[in-house]
This record gives sequence, structure tokens and C-alpha cells, in this order.
Amino acid sequence: MKKRVWVDIDLKALVRNYRRIQRHVAPAEVLSVLKANAYGLGVGPYAMALAGAGCRRFGVAEPCEAIELKNLFREKSIDASVQILSSILPDEIEEMLSLGVVLPVTDYASACLIDKAAKKLSVKARVHFKIDSGMGRLGILLNEADKVIKKTMRLKNLCFEGIFSHCPMAYEPHHPFTAQQIQRFADLVNELSCEGIKFKAVHIAASDALNNFPQAARSPFNLVRTGINLHGSFDPNGRKALKVEPVLTLKTRIAQIRDLPEGSTLGYGRTWCLNRRSRIATVSAGYADGLPLALGNKGSVFVSGQRCPIVGRVSMDYTTIDVSHVEGVKVGDEVVCLGQTADDSITPDDWAEIKGTHAYDIICSLGGRVERRVK
Repeated sequence: MKKRVWVDIDLKALVRNYRRIQRHVAPAEVLSVLKANAYGLGVGPYAMALAGAGCRRFGVAEPCEAIELKNLFREKSIDASVQILSSILPDEIEEMLSLGVVLPVTDYASACLIDKAAKKLSVKARVHFKIDSGMGRLGILLNEADKVIKKTMRLKNLCFEGIFSHCPMAYEPHHPFTAQQIQRFADLVNELSCEGIKFKAVHIAASDALNNFPQAARSPFNLVRTGINLHGSFDPNGRKALKVEPVLTLKTRIAQIRDLPEGSTLGYGRTWCLNRRSRIATVSAGYADGLPLALGNKGSVFVSGQRCPIVGRVSMDYTTIDVSHVEGVKVGDEVVCLGQTADDSITPDDWAEIKGTHAYDIICSLGGRVERRVK
């Protein structure tokens, strides 16, 4: 039985996006962030497509995600680095080291635990120092980093491959904090380099910084992280320096069509009242499938290539649209919720603007009953 709601994922567009980003930041290398099951779209096909395009660095948030990627790459005989970008807990370290996962050093105590586990397993643990240069979430505080790094580097069972940080305000292109943050982190890296402490990988830029702060992809930085830009989306506040394209199309079907008289009200709360006789279609997708509640009386979809307004509140399983202007529409017809026609489009960024959020939220909210189809 085919699902009523599905998302088509264009892996060729994904690869084109990766290669555009790669060209944009060259000679820096690209680390593809595939956390949360590639933002809910399916990590396996994403990883294989990107690996086929030459990507050899991948980032995840936690160990289960790392295990899935490592097992996939091992099965396909692909030599690729998988890195945890957040934190590591004591009971997770040994399994991660046994798989060769790159770990974050968020403080001296965690470094000691990694060192002890590496000694036990007779391996060298590949690690990146995670520096808190203003995010306030995880890592070694910037003003303590010099001392902590030098102390940590006395440990014998660690391979100090990289150093990185993260920007909390990079989506605001004119905010002075990010430029200052990037410079302060670069100063740390340069000062360490002058003392003979150098790293193979130095990175601070994620998708927002790639668009808004090009200096984050220039020396001393030689690695960038990208997640949402791979999907062809951007934060609504920033520049769109990267010429990427949407990779997903969200579709459903029409469940019923009715001609309703003037004065009819639609949906929970009766938030829409028809001011004329209208042809109303009920489509088989709602907020359980990822359509934001905020689309009620504001959003639209495509039917037969024509934009149709959403009328009434979005329900859990259904949404009502006005198809009065669409000729020949019938039950079972395809409805494009996110996607494009020859000269028009509805993107995750459009939904994010209506909802007052960002594209990450939209893509990650696609429901579990939405079938993922790759092409």
C-alpha cells in the first residue's frame, strides 16, 4: 500500500549542492553534517550519495548516529571519517574508539577518560578540541583554552587532529559578535601555531557562516561544516551566497472535493468563512506529517501546477484548500506541499518564514508516516 504522504529526495541535487559548497570554500575541505538521520530525510542514501561525490568527512551529534554511519561505510568499503560534534559520555567512549570515531574534547576530564580508554584498547584516539568561543553550550572556554590544550597534549594516547568552535549569531550577517568571535578563535589558533601546536583540521564555519562570513573559510580555517545548505535551505535572516537548490518535494493526494456554499466555515475554530460559493478540496496531510499549524489561512500548495490557498486551520491528518480556479481537479490528484512548478516554488524557507522559525525545524518536523523516496 502506497503512503498518502511522501517526500521525494533528489540525490543528484544534493550532490550538486555539495559540489557548489566545495567549490565555494576551496581549498578548505567540507564536512557534511548528517545528524538526526540527515535531518529526518534518511541518512543512508544521503551518506552514500555524498561519499560517491568525494566527501570523506561526516559529522553527527551522538554515538548511535556514528555507529550507523560507520557500519554503513564499512559495509560499502568506504574509508570515511565520522566525527561526533557535540559531546561524549563516559560509558560511550570505548565503543566509539573501537569503531574509529573522531571524538570531541570538551574539557580536560573528558580528555583523560578518552586517553584511559584508548590505552586500554591499544589505540590512538583521534580527537578535536571543542572550544566555547561564545555559544555557551559545550566546550572549553576560550579564555582557558590555551592552558587546557597544553595540559591535555601531555596525554600519550590521543591524536590531536583538530580544533573547532561554533557560532551562535552567524545567521545575522551584520551582527558584530560573529566577526569578533571568528577573529578571537583565529587568534588562539595562530598563537598555538607559533608555539608549535598545529592542527590538521581547524573549523568554525557551519552553513550560516559560510553564507555570511566568508573569512570563516579562509586561513587559518581549512575545514567547514555544512548541514542545512546541503538541503538547499538557508536561515531567513542571512545572505544566500551559496547557490544551492532544494532537494526535497513533499507531496500528498486529494481525499475529497466539495462545492460549499457562501457562509460555510472551515476547520477547527471555524477560522475561515467562505465569502462566495467555493470548490474546497481536503488533502491527506496535516501537522502530523509536518505541515506547520501556522499555514492555516496563510500557506498554499500546488495542484496541477497552480497555487491553491490553504483555508481553515491545519488539522493533524488533513488540510483544506480552495481549488475553485483549478479545472478538472479530482479525488486522488497529486498535491505538492513543498516543491516547485515551472515558474513558482514553495520551499522549507517559505514555511519557516510563516511559522517564525528556520528551515531546520521544518525539515526535521516531517512526520514518521511520511515515506522517504530517493531518486
